[in-house]
Amino acid sequence: MEIEIDNGSGFCFGVTTAISKAEEELAAAENLYCLGDIVHNGRECERLRKLGLITVGHDALEELTGVRMLLRAHGEPPSTYLQAERRNISLIDATCPVVLNLQKKIKRDYDADSSHNQQIVIYGKNGHAEVVGLVGQTEGNAIVIECLDDAKLLDFTRPIRLYSQTTMSLEGFNEIVDYIKNHISSDASFSYSDTICRQVANRISNIRDFAERHDVVLFVCGKKSSNGKVLYEECKKVNAQSYMVDEPETIQPEWFDDAQTVGICGATSTPKWLMEACRDTILNLK
Repeated sequence: MEIEIDNGSGFCFGVTTAISKAEEELAAAENLYCLGDIVHNGRECERLRKLGLITVGHDALEELTGVRMLLRAHGEPPSTYLQAERRNISLIDATCPVVLNLQKKIKRDYDADSSHNQQIVIYGKNGHAEVVGLVGQTEGNAIVIECLDDAKLLDFTRPIRLYSQTTMSLEGFNEIVDYIKNHISSDASFSYSDTICRQVANRISNIRDFAERHDVVLFVCGKKSSNGKVLYEECKKVNAQSYMVDEPETIQPEWFDDAQTVGICGATSTPKWLMEACRDTILNLK
């Protein structure tokens, strides 16, 4: 049996940078707090926990004082920085540069409209950490839409400025853009910024090609990964023999009956070492 690990899978630049910063800080001193899971992968979070990374929720910002805290790649709203300053918490900011640039764009547009008549609209997942940070740039006034049906509820008599969470579907974004263009009032303006990270978006076509080349596809990702769910569905569309696992222990031997080639791939939150562990498990199946 031939097994191939997809070279295009694994951590994106933002996640790689955040984890590297965490490892550097942990090597320099014991105990580092992280605001939320550093990555949506339980096994990687567990590895870093053993090195001393302590994951906490936002409520900890009112309980801790004088500690070091890492901000993950997803980014944070302005309120987080203010809370940390009040509590004398030293922040190690690992916000992805792509996300940081998007935050600045949204804040600039929001602040430029003193009447706030313009609707700042974000195509993204409600409650996702990145989206919470983006909405925070507008004092909580941005409108979050998850799909075309949500877009249909916008006020087309008022100006609309559309952005996207960096990991959303490019196809879905373009569909929403076309709909708004066709329904916006002639008296209202519509502008948009394609803020989808191409390092993520390009993985869709690449992973389709990869999945088509193999008899069986093993997609490795954490249960919390929204990006992983999207990519896995793309694998399923072109290869019915695609299976999702979050750890090697859940691999089933019968998946590989009569398979000549197996492809292993994953999300932007999947560490390469975990895909390699899954490969080794398959090779040791009896």
